[in-house]
Order: sequence, then structure tokens, then C-alpha cells
Amino acid sequence: MTSSGSFLYPMLDAPERDASALLADLARSAQAKAMESTTVRTTTMTSQAAGLDRAAEAMAAAFSAGGRLFCFGNGGSATDAAGLAALFASPSTGRSLPARSLVADSSVLTALANDIGVDVIFARQLIAHAQPGDIALGLSTSGGSVNVLKAFAEARRRGLLTVGLAGYRGGAMGTSSDLEHCLAVDAQSVHRTQEAQSALAYALWERVQERLEHEEIR
Repeated sequence: MTSSGSFLYPMLDAPERDASALLADLARSAQAKAMESTTVRTTTMTSQAAGLDRAAEAMAAAFSAGGRLFCFGNGGSATDAAGLAALFASPSTGRSLPARSLVADSSVLTALANDIGVDVIFARQLIAHAQPGDIALGLSTSGGSVNVLKAFAEARRRGLLTVGLAGYRGGAMGTSSDLEHCLAVDAQSVHRTQEAQSALAYALWERVQERLEHEEIR
């Protein structure tokens, strides 16, 4: 019988009589993943520091002018998008900012996917809700999610600030003329990419808050 964790740890389903050896393998695997995750996050935060500052500056200016944030992504990136929207809208500290997750309404998502197509599930929501001066922030571990790219194209046509978090050195997002700020993770693992993107997202929120606080002080 295949265990539920075999896709992560194939050794769980291998014949094993030595429990101590199995535990040692699991410990080495976990340690290697943790070290890789730390390395990718540290490298990403260093390489993207200037880009983070530029994106945060632009976002803070948009918020100050009355702009709203719209976050979106697929799969694990959808979870990250929802979490980022919640962080901006209801932080435990700092200023509450208008933010909305475009993955939150399952009725809207499934209606658009069924009636028109998955490629437009974010672009159509921006058409319905966004205005010039708002912010479109999309996440994609591959950097090539078609519906995310279409949302950026629609956002640019409508005068929104466009910010993206991408993996694989940016992918298609990194070369898109529709994306003003692209924060890229150089990693080949989806898991490590998403971990680094989470760190980037939190750092982006921190920098936006810092700039808005300094603005209020002035």
C-alpha cells in the first residue's frame, strides 16, 4: 500500500527493516531542503533588494493617491495572493490598505472559467473592479501563467501599476512590456520558489508600510 507521503518521501514505501536508517534518511532530506530554502531566500532577497525598493516606492505612491491593490495567482500562488491581500488589508500592525484577492470568490472564478475560459478569470475581474491608479499584483512560480499575463496586459491598458512575483528568473513575466516591476526568484524547484516569493511579498509589504509612515511624518 502506498503511503500518503510517498510523493515527497519515496523511501517511505521502500522495504525497510532498519527504522533508524529510515529516520536518518528522512532527517537528511528535511535538513537538505531547509538549507536549500534558506539559500534561495537569502540569495533572492539580496538580488532583488533594489527591485523591491522601486516596487514599494511605486505602490506607496499609488496607495497615497487612493489606489487599491488587486492580487491574483494560480494554485499555491493563489493562496499566496490571498494571504498578501489580507496582509495589506488587515495587518496586525501598521496601516490598513485597500486590497482585494481575485481568487477569493469561487462563484466568479468558476463562472468565468466555464463561460469564457480560464485565461480571462483575472483580466475580467480587473475590467469589472479596477480603475486607473490601482495596483495589479500577480504571482506565478513559472513566470508564464497565461491568465496572469493576460491580467497584466489588461491592467496596463487600464492604467494600473503592474507588479509581479515570478520564478525561473522571471520567465515570460520578466520580459513582458506589460509588467513594470518584476521580482524574480532564480530557482528550479516550485517549493523553493514559493518560499522565496513569500519572503519577497512580506518584504514588499514592509517597505510599503515604511514609506507610507515616513510620508505621514513629513
